[in-house]
Amino acid sequence: MTKPPSVEESKPLTPVELELMQLVWRLGEVSVADVLAALPPERKLAYTSVSTVLRILEQKGVVQSRKEGRGHLYSARLSREAYEAQSVRHLVATVFDGTPSSLVARLVEAVPLSAEEVEQIRKLLGRKGGRG
Repeated sequence: MTKPPSVEESKPLTPVELELMQLVWRLGEVSVADVLAALPPERKLAYTSVSTVLRILEQKGVVQSRKEGRGHLYSARLSREAYEAQSVRHLVATVFDGTPSSLVARLVEAVPLSAEEVEQIRKLLGRKGGRG
């Protein structure tokens, strides 16, 4: 049996994997039926599809499972914050040629920001600048 990859080595999640992970992060420990019940009514996924995606997430080391009755309960091994950080590092490395300032420039240019958001970003950058 192969060991699951460490969460630091995890590849970016596919759109469906991320959709289900968002439910796991929001709900905590879930069964396949819990995930199906939490999906929007227009989102038609089969029980077997959800089960397969959760098992893939387990193989990727992003969730863990435990046996409960005839099924399994799944919970996050990787926090939302850790996945966000991993995703941003991957984005900077692959899209922005390893240059974080390019990502920030595109963010500021492409996304409408309120005055409060701009101020929050200034504070974050000020704190980061003091750490070197």
